[in-house]
Amino acid sequence: MNNPVSHFSLEVDGVTGVCPVGEKWAKENISKKATPVLACEGPCIRGEIARLAANIVGKEDSYGRACYAEVALVPHSSMTQWVKSADKIIMIDGCFLSCIGRVLNNLVDENKIVHIDALRLHKKYSDLFLMDDVPEAERKEAARQVAAKILAILNGQKAT
Repeated sequence: MNNPVSHFSLEVDGVTGVCPVGEKWAKENISKKATPVLACEGPCIRGEIARLAANIVGKEDSYGRACYAEVALVPHSSMTQWVKSADKIIMIDGCFLSCIGRVLNNLVDENKIVHIDALRLHKKYSDLFLMDDVPEAERKEAARQVAAKILAILNGQKAT
């Protein structure tokens, strides 16, 4: 069953609608020229830390949180337009698999993406899967630490 492949594709059912609040949010961020921040949002602790850290980074001036599912699966949305037209995109993956980052690489110019592996920044929980195996306060603290390191990297400083 473990036969890795270098490239594959998925067929996705089409959609005609858009998320009304997502449209409003994306248009606001397009007009502000905010840098979109996307994240792994998997059910594991590593994905949860990446998601929480992305929420923190996305609140900073000049950044905004983007919905990766809408970007990847609703190609006519303003969310997709925002990410595709951005000068820079912040992609925070939860681990070395870079699941969402690998999708994003095929949607936008890879040179515009700042890929960040949150696991390399916190180096915790490699032996756990479920986010609930880590107390909420501890998850949030790990995410705050990761977000601080990401912001340092984005500001040209060395993350400690």
